[in-house]
Formats: sequence, structure tokens, C-alpha cells
Amino acid sequence: MNKLKGLMVIICLYFLSACSSDSVVKENPTVPTVITESITINGSAITDGKPKQLTLNILPINVSTKAVSWTTSSAAATISSDGILTPKLNGTVTVTATATDGSGKVGELQVNISGVTTVYTSITRAESILIWQRNNGGWGKAVPDLNSYSAVQTEAQKATALSTKNSTDTTIDNGHVVTELRYLLADYKTSNNPNYLFAAEKAIDYLFQAQYSNGGWPQYYPDKSLYRHQITYNDNAIVNVMNLMWDIIKSKNNLELVNPKYKALADISFKKGIDIILKTQITSPSGKKSAWCAQHDEITLLPALARAYELPSVSGSESVGVIRTLMLVEQPSEAVKQAIKDAVDWFALAKIFDISTKQVPDATGPNGYDVVIYTTPGTTTWARFYDLNTNLPFFCGRDGVKKASLAEIEIERRAGYSWYGNWASTIIGSEYTAWKTKNGL
Repeated sequence: MNKLKGLMVIICLYFLSACSSDSVVKENPTVPTVITESITINGSAITDGKPKQLTLNILPINVSTKAVSWTTSSAAATISSDGILTPKLNGTVTVTATATDGSGKVGELQVNISGVTTVYTSITRAESILIWQRNNGGWGKAVPDLNSYSAVQTEAQKATALSTKNSTDTTIDNGHVVTELRYLLADYKTSNNPNYLFAAEKAIDYLFQAQYSNGGWPQYYPDKSLYRHQITYNDNAIVNVMNLMWDIIKSKNNLELVNPKYKALADISFKKGIDIILKTQITSPSGKKSAWCAQHDEITLLPALARAYELPSVSGSESVGVIRTLMLVEQPSEAVKQAIKDAVDWFALAKIFDISTKQVPDATGPNGYDVVIYTTPGTTTWARFYDLNTNLPFFCGRDGVKKASLAEIEIERRAGYSWYGNWASTIIGSEYTAWKTKNGL
């Protein structure tokens, strides 16, 4: 038995020696990866409204992986992961196939679609919004009360809307464009009517097109008459757009319903918007940053005049929304942190104590009342406008002349505009505290 064990040990040692020698055959070298050089999509027009299989030619033929990511340019059609194009609306759609091997190669095909006869569920609000949407994707102020979209539009309204389809006075003022497209997405979610998604995406395209290269948005686009060309924070115009871009980036509040291509575009747009916010923050005569004007010149970036009573100033109202937009930034840069701190510090200094406004009946007022100031101990408020040099509140009527008190301007402007408010009460309190905690400050 011992001799047998010894023999087995000798045999094992022999094989171990043989395996470690140069006589062992080595493994084959790794096969090199071949990446995509070109992609061609094969297909033709859809004339019967039915789904169609698209095919690919990918070169070289020995490419390591032929996997692609399919997308379409709009809600006019959807496409499956294996290239089946399903039409939803008549029109034209661009189909894109992107290589997933990191080569960056893309193939595109424009497909004309006709023959779609599907009748989709309709919702009154969305149908009204479609009627008033301009050809450039935006909306004007023809429907000033956004709640009016919930009513069926009259024949006269339809005729007016049709005659103004090419008008260029489309605007982000008073919540327009952003509100309409949010309504459309909500109604699309309920009805699954692709017309609503298509119109919402057209509105998003309008917002991308309207943004200046420096990151700002004008109040109107493409109409740039009067003060409409200025970068506009007034009435939260840019803030509304930035919040929309943020929702696209984060795929929330129904913006997860839009084409995935918008996420990368919104990320770029949002970052440019943050950059222009930082650049337009006003520097006081002391050299310290304060807040923002309701509108800024798009070239010089300085505070600018809008209507006669909206003079260059530091805004105690619009600046609040701007700070909230900056607070959205995740992992904020030192520049963003400093901008928020400086603005909050300015609001703390701009507090006005122990006064409030009150409406009193007056038949000569624009709404049957006047607005007066009265003493209310223990209250804190802010003025709409602060002087750029003195940081003192001021008021202005349609004559464009600064006044030191609200009582000095005409009743039409005194009672027809918001001159005081508690706009910053939470932003410099609980919101700022929460933001600092979140960012470890």
C-alpha cells in the first residue's frame, strides 16, 4: 500500500511539472472589439395607418454588437425595441436608431404617415388649448384667464384663433405656455390622446427655441418689440420655465410622459438658466450682491425698464422665485451657494416693519376700491421695488416718476398693482434653513 501511495505522488509531481513547462499550449488571444461605423434605417412611408417593421443595415458586417436604441421625434408615432413603427397621428416623424456600443453612430429616417383614422378620447380643456396654440408652438394672451380653456370655444373664438395661428406675440408671461402644456399633459394622461402629447412637445420645443444663448428667456418670442425682448423674471416667467425644465430632468409631474430626448436638452437648458441667474444678480453700490430686477437687458444683463411704472430696481417679489430656483440645484457650486446667501441677506435687510395695506371702498378705483397703508405692529412685509442705489422702497405711476410713498401715485396704479407683500417670509426662514441643512451648511 505504501509503495502504491509513493507511485501516485511521483505521478502527480510529474504532471504538475509538465503543466508548468513551456510545452503547455497557451490560450487564444482576445478577439478585438469591432464598433459601429454607420447605421442605415430601411423603410418607406406609411399610407394605411398601420404599423410597419423597419430594418437596419449596420456596418461593418462583423460589428461586435448590433444593438440600437430606437426613438421617434414626436408623439406622431411610437417605435418598439425591435423597430416596429406604430403610427398615432397623420404627419411626418423622424425615426432614430442609435448604436449602443459607445460609437455614437446614429441612423435617421423620415417617415410620412397617412391613413390613420383612429378617433381618440377628447377633453374640452385640451381641445380648447389646441384651438389657440400658435403654429410656433406657443400661446399668446388671447385667452387671458387660463381657466377659460375649460369651456367649449365659440365659433367666433375658433375663427379668431384660426386667423392668428401665425401671430408671433407668443409669451411666457402670466403663466402662458408652461401652464397650457402642463394642462395638455394632464389631459393626455387621462385620455391617452396623442394629439395632446404632440402639442405639449411642440410647446417644449418652443421654449428651447426661445431661450437666449446666454440662458435667459425673453418675455415674448419671437416678437421682440418694446420691452418684450428683455430677460424676464417678472411674474415668475423664467422661474415657471425653469421649474418645467427641472420636472423634465427629474421625470416628474407628468413630464415623464414626454419624449426621452428632452431630458438631456432640459439639463443643458436648466444649467444655462442657472448661469444667467448668477450673472444677472445685482451688485449694490457697496459691492455686495443683492437680488434681481423684474427684467434685465439681454445684452448688458443690467436691470432694465419695462412698463412706465416698472423701473430698474431690486425686486422684493420676483427675486423670491429666483432664489427657489437656485435652491433646486443639487450639489450646488460655491457660486450658487453664495448667490443664495447674498440674496437672503438682502431680503433680511429689506424688511419693512409694522405696516400693512388695506382695501377701502372708493368708486374711482379700478376695482371699486383704493389701497391705503395702515399701522400693524409686529408685522413684516416687503416692497415690490427697491432703489438700486439707496435700497429704499419706491412707487411709480404711469408718469414714470419715482415716489417715496404709495399715496403719491394715482389711484389707478395704487389699487391696480401689488406694491407690498410677504413674499420672502418663508424663503428667508424655514426654506433657507432646510436648504442649508440639506447641503451641510
